[in-house]
Amino acid sequence: MTAARPTTLSTHVLDTSRGEPVRGLRVDLARADTGDRIGSATTDGDGRAAAFAEALSAGVYTLTFDTGAYFASTATAHFFPHITVAFTIPDGAASHYHVPLLLSPFAYSTYRGS
Repeated sequence: MTAARPTTLSTHVLDTSRGEPVRGLRVDLARADTGDRIGSATTDGDGRAAAFAEALSAGVYTLTFDTGAYFASTATAHFFPHITVAFTIPDGAASHYHVPLLLSPFAYSTYRGS
C-alpha cells in the first residue's frame, strides 16, 4: 500500500491592468479556524509562489496577499490594501491546490486552479 501524498498549495498573481505577473508580492497562509500563521512566500519573477512547505490537512485556510505594498511600489492608486481569500480543503483532498489571483487596482478575481 502506498502512503497518501501530502496536500500542498501554490498561487499565481497576475496584474490584469498591466498584463503582467506580480513579482515580489508577499503571501501569508493561515488556518482560518485558529488564525495560526502557517507560512509565507513571495511571488517569483513569473508571479508564482510554489507549494507552501507545510503539508495541509483538512480545514479552512486563508491566503492573504499584500496588495497595498505592491501598488505602492508601482505608484498606483488602489482600493484594496490586502486581499484575503478563504478556501476549504476537505477530508480526502486532492494532493495539490492552486489558488490564482487576478488583480487590478480596483478589483480582483480568484478561482480554484489546477
